Amino acid sequence: MLKDTLTELLYVFCGIIAFYSVYVTLKDKSHPSRIPTALFWGILGVIFSFSRIGMLWGNKNIKIDDTVIGYLIVLLAVLSALKLVKYNKFNESSKEFKAEMANKIGNKIFIPALALAIIAFIVAQYWTKQLGSLVALGIAALVALIMAMVVTKGSTKEVAEDSRRLLELVGPVSMLPQILAALGSVFTAAGVGTVIADGIKGFVPQGNILVGVIAYCVGMALFTMIMGNAFAAFAVITAGIGVPFVIAQGANPVIASMLGLTAGYCGTLMTPMAANFNIVPTAILEIKDKKYGVIKYQVPVAITMLIIHIILMYVWAF
Repeated sequence: MLKDTLTELLYVFCGIIAFYSVYVTLKDKSHPSRIPTALFWGILGVIFSFSRIGMLWGNKNIKIDDTVIGYLIVLLAVLSALKLVKYNKFNESSKEFKAEMANKIGNKIFIPALALAIIAFIVAQYWTKQLGSLVALGIAALVALIMAMVVTKGSTKEVAEDSRRLLELVGPVSMLPQILAALGSVFTAAGVGTVIADGIKGFVPQGNILVGVIAYCVGMALFTMIMGNAFAAFAVITAGIGVPFVIAQGANPVIASMLGLTAGYCGTLMTPMAANFNIVPTAILEIKDKKYGVIKYQVPVAITMLIIHIILMYVWAF
């Protein structure tokens, strides 16, 4: 299918960025952890680029065995846990040059960012079945990248260097969304959703739509805070609360599921477990409170949005 082929092509692009990090890291003789860091990004690049490479040609049988991928991920976790994945230096512009270009470009710098959202929405709206939402986002990202190069007059080398810089600053937590999404599938297969459903039956009255909606939305937010990612929480909480207490009561499954997932994102805003959202920005922006600096500002918005989700699900889904 075209969707599978393009999806795998996007993953290959992600792997290429990791391979570029390997190349630059190995060249850097002063790197504090050269070989382990190169090994980490090399393994991640292989997983992204070659684990399902057969799908690029429509052959699902050409792939790395899932068990091998599992062992590679364990190795990545070990390298990360031992704090062997580090970065050294980047080829950055001077502060004076950045200030000069900021004044020169002005608000035009927001054009690529806005285009990213608009193009992704348009492609997803009209070609969702053919391409899927992930491919729509990938296409939008590539178009936005080209627009950014036109606006800033940047070179491909600068694009590669900045992509590597962002990847290495984020570090091992860059693979957290994929791992947590997989963990959600494991929890579902293990029956965690059923356990949760049995646990709340005692205080959530069957047939009370409002209480069911509240339990679903709040449960998504709380479990996301624990897991650090709404993807991991979605399968578990939807199976345990969403289906028996909301959808089974007559809710539109598309609307209820969509709002349930985004209710989980309210939890993402309130947890340090969402490291790539709430911990990494504090490091990049050099905020003093490394653990809760961003979260403190997001909590009031998150709680407000959670209440709005409850209202919207109650009104729109039924």
